[in-house]
Amino acid sequence: MKVTETPPAVPAQRSPVTKTDAPAAETAKSSEGKVLNVFSHGVLIIWAVLVVMPLLWAVMASFKTDDSILSTPWALPDKLHFENWSRAWNQAHMSDYFLNTIMVVGGSLIGTLLLGSMAAYVLARFDFPGNRFIYFLFIGGMSFPIILALVPLFFVMNNMGLLNSVHGLILVYIAYSLPFTVFFLTSFFRTLPTSIAEAAMLDGASHSRTFFQVMLPMAKPGLISVGIFNFLGQWNQYMLPTVLNTDPEGKVLSQGLVELATSQGYKGDWSGLFAGLVMAMLPVLLAYIVFQRQVVAGLTAGALK
Repeated sequence: MKVTETPPAVPAQRSPVTKTDAPAAETAKSSEGKVLNVFSHGVLIIWAVLVVMPLLWAVMASFKTDDSILSTPWALPDKLHFENWSRAWNQAHMSDYFLNTIMVVGGSLIGTLLLGSMAAYVLARFDFPGNRFIYFLFIGGMSFPIILALVPLFFVMNNMGLLNSVHGLILVYIAYSLPFTVFFLTSFFRTLPTSIAEAAMLDGASHSRTFFQVMLPMAKPGLISVGIFNFLGQWNQYMLPTVLNTDPEGKVLSQGLVELATSQGYKGDWSGLFAGLVMAMLPVLLAYIVFQRQVVAGLTAGALK
């Protein structure tokens, strides 16, 4: 009996990939990318309109009369009424509020950056018992609501004789801003190279000289970034000065705007109110426009390194 031999199985050949598949895949990816770009740009445009339109409307209303603000709120002013600004600056005492705010925010900003950078440098560069415990205490300070500390803070400031004083408000602003400053700068100092600090120590530089002349200039992007955030928070602070600063001559801008809004009563000086509002916004906008690149560089420095 003969056994018929079956021919060996021929392996199935893969169908060759046509040249038209690759361009089709690239076309699909490019179309998806275009749809995503259109969607993201649309969201950004909507967000920009929501942010910019109220600012432009406030600036436009500050140069209009009260009647035109109420009758034609979206129309351009017939002429620039600069008397609104002079009335808010002189009669509403915005000049005094502006000077008080510059003194308080300027002193607290310098103190916050100085003390925060020193504490962050020690926590980031030196290993000692309790390092992590102190670091987490600062982080815990970020999660503590300031409204819970207003009553005990009032009595502490009263017992120390610091109520209704510029230096007392500066100390409170520094304590309020230190947790975030230390948290931000600690992460930033960890990204800086240690070889430069070690070289300075080998050359005979002390710890303080190494910090002020070597490490602190290298941390300039981080200092500018956290300084801008602290400036925004301290410039617009209302709750702390309302509780701790009740002296009419020592009020800051946020208190002055509320005073301007409530003191007019039935008079309705809306043009002066908008002029004072724009005065309070201008320093914040100018600070962010001037230091915009440094803020972005400081936020991305840790990721780049």
